[in-house]
Amino acid sequence: MAKIITIVILLAIAAGAIFLMTWDIPAPEKQVSKTLNDDRFPG
Repeated sequence: MAKIITIVILLAIAAGAIFLMTWDIPAPEKQVSKTLNDDRFPG
């Protein structure tokens, strides 16, 4: 039984990796701009 569970987990990880490698992730359409205070940086 443990062997079957291990095989299923490995197949799920492999399927997820293949999905992420082949998925055409769309570029962000909204521009993000954030102003940081000078107080946060040493110097």
